[in-house]
Amino acid sequence: MRRLAYLVGLSLGAGHAPFWPGTFGAAVGLLFAASLMALAWPVKLAGLVLLFVIGVWASAAVAADTGLEDPQIVVVDESFGAAAVVLVLPFDPLWWAAGFIAFRAFDILKPFPVNWVQDKVKGGLGIMLDDAAAAVYAILLLLPASWLLGN
Repeated sequence: MRRLAYLVGLSLGAGHAPFWPGTFGAAVGLLFAASLMALAWPVKLAGLVLLFVIGVWASAAVAADTGLEDPQIVVVDESFGAAAVVLVLPFDPLWWAAGFIAFRAFDILKPFPVNWVQDKVKGGLGIMLDDAAAAVYAILLLLPASWLLGN
C-alpha cells in the first residue's frame, strides 16, 4: 500500500520533477481530465471525487512517511485542482491553458481563504483542500467568462 500511496501522491512520479513539481502535477491533472472528457457528467464528477478521496489518503501517507506536513513531492493535490478546473471549461486548448494558468496562479498566490485552509486544516485533507479552494477561485473566474463568450 505504501507504493500505491507514493504512486498516487506523487502523481505517477511528477512530484520528482527537478523543478516546479506542482506544475508538473497539474499537467498530470490535465491528462486525467482529458481521460474523462468523453464520459457523462456524473462519471466525471465521480472521478474527481474519487481522486480527491484517494488523494487525501495518499498525501497523508506520504506526509507521515516523510515526516513533513506538506511534502513538496506530493502533487496529487495539484493534479486534482487542475483537473477540476478544466473539466468545467470548454474542451478547447485555449480554455484549458487559461484554466491551467489560473489554477496555478491561485495555488501559488493562495488568496484568502486558500491560505487559511492551508494553515488551519492539517493532514491529507488539508493538503488536498487548499488546492480545491484554489480551483474554486479559478472556476469562478473562468466559467462565467466562457459563458459570456458563448463557449
